[in-house]
Amino acid sequence: MTSPSRSIDDQRGTGESPAHKAETSRYRSWSSLRFSRWRSSSQRTTPPSTPSPKTEKRSDISRTLFTLVKTHNDDYTADPDGSLDMGAEAEVGLDDLLQDQSTYFQKQFGSMLQPGVNKFSLRMFGSHKGVAAEQERVKSFGVWIIHPYSDFRFYWDIVMLLLMMGNLIILPWGITFFEDQNTIPWIIFNFLSDTLFLMDLVFNFRTGIPGEDSHIILDPKEIRMHYLRTWFLVDFVSSIPVDYIFLIVDLESRHESSDVYRTARALRIVRFTKILSLLRLLRLSRLIRYIHQWEEIFHMTYDLASAVVRIVNLIGMMLLLCHWDGCLTFMVPMLQDFPPDCWVSKNNMVNATWHIQYSYALFMAMSHMLCIGYGAHPPEGMTDVWLTMISMVVGATCYAMFLGHATNLVQSLDASHRQYQEKYKQVEQYMSFHKLPADVRQRIHDYYEHRFQGKMFDEDSILGELSDPLKEEIVSYNCRGLVANMPLFANTDPHFVTVILTKLRFEVFQPGDYVIREGTLGRKMYFIQHGTVTIIPRGSKELMLSDGAYFGEICLLTQGRRTASVRADTYCRLYSLSVDDFNEVLEEHPLMRRAFESVAVERLDRSHGVQSAWM
Repeated sequence: MTSPSRSIDDQRGTGESPAHKAETSRYRSWSSLRFSRWRSSSQRTTPPSTPSPKTEKRSDISRTLFTLVKTHNDDYTADPDGSLDMGAEAEVGLDDLLQDQSTYFQKQFGSMLQPGVNKFSLRMFGSHKGVAAEQERVKSFGVWIIHPYSDFRFYWDIVMLLLMMGNLIILPWGITFFEDQNTIPWIIFNFLSDTLFLMDLVFNFRTGIPGEDSHIILDPKEIRMHYLRTWFLVDFVSSIPVDYIFLIVDLESRHESSDVYRTARALRIVRFTKILSLLRLLRLSRLIRYIHQWEEIFHMTYDLASAVVRIVNLIGMMLLLCHWDGCLTFMVPMLQDFPPDCWVSKNNMVNATWHIQYSYALFMAMSHMLCIGYGAHPPEGMTDVWLTMISMVVGATCYAMFLGHATNLVQSLDASHRQYQEKYKQVEQYMSFHKLPADVRQRIHDYYEHRFQGKMFDEDSILGELSDPLKEEIVSYNCRGLVANMPLFANTDPHFVTVILTKLRFEVFQPGDYVIREGTLGRKMYFIQHGTVTIIPRGSKELMLSDGAYFGEICLLTQGRRTASVRADTYCRLYSLSVDDFNEVLEEHPLMRRAFESVAVERLDRSHGVQSAWM
């Protein structure tokens, strides 16, 4: 049987709303939580003094409970849902998050304006430490400065390069072959182009300037003065939408005039705005500057890639001038209302479609520029005559520039062969001046052919400019065949082999030449790379040596005279080692001196007739 109080509570509970039940449960849970915290803290913070009486403990507990209940009631009355605390915490968290995000974006944007770590910046500043120092120098100015080697400037230049190419192609074509310049696509294109070019104008005031000795000028005042003195005026004129400004200013006067006058004035204004729109073609200067800057950044100087890039740039520039000339050839008669003696009227193209008009205008322009004809009809009117002459002058200039660049390209393809030809011309003039016999001239010619093989290098200068490890690597690679064929180097210290190879000098001997003559002082020893030689001792049997053999070392060891002659039977490619270099190397490697001496003694003991031939 249930108690009355329980039944009353149940009845009350069934009548309470869900919101009130939730508040009650939240109150109970909060109270139990506060009480449990207070109880644990009171147990931990019991003072070390003498224990208080039980009555004092009960009174302290009562006061604490009363205080907790009162505090909770006040908090609950002020904020029954707990939204104020949560809102404050959420607001503080949101502020911190926004601040962190803004700081993150500022850092990312600032890093894009600084020089990145890439092969171009490393080549410019030397190392990662140099790039880091340059980044700190950019930060030290305190204002946003765009470094010319930054990622932002790189991508921005790509966008501007593509935009400039589009403008230089589309603007003359649209102005010439389309009468209505107020269409939505055309306005959007011009507005977007003008906006980006004005932004580029602003960015140029904040972009560092490459100076001397790889120093980048980052001072805003110096950047501003330099830009104002150089390309600001051209960039400013090419970026302002002068045609739209002129149309807006003249809009009221066109509406106030009479119909006839307004129509005639409108036609003149349209023609004038077409001419003003051509000011945007001054953006060609930016295109040339950007291409030149990229050539400097990529260090395109005299290599094959730079020559090819310049040829491609020249061909592209010639095609762009042909495009402009074709548009000009049609635009001038159009501004004159197509007089009867112009080429457009003669070919019945006044009302033709734009692609037919453009195709024939481009054909006329290229015919004039290449000086191969005048099209279907020769020019009759003065306008056509002057346009033809201008086209011929421009075409002849482009043709001369193309020939010059093409000649430089061909010459740069094989500079060593060209140097050989120039050298051999001097040799021919020398032989003619001294009137050398024909057989001697032929031998000199054969010697140059086998010695240089059509290419001439200043090898000593090239190797002298390299570091020692790189020079040793190149010499070892060039003499790999000699090392592979020579038993002397098979089981030898690699360092000794490398030192020997760096001291060797390349020589070529023709068939019948005496490499060594009997009785002379021994100043060199020889290593045979390719060819065959014959040892000619006095009164003994001849001996032949070929690839991988060496001779002449005994005289270097004994510092005596040659006791045999050595004759080249074929074209011989030899490497010589002087006595000074020989002694210098053997001082560093005394064991190799003993090896040379033992081989020499063995050869001397082998045969008395042969021993002199090896000396």
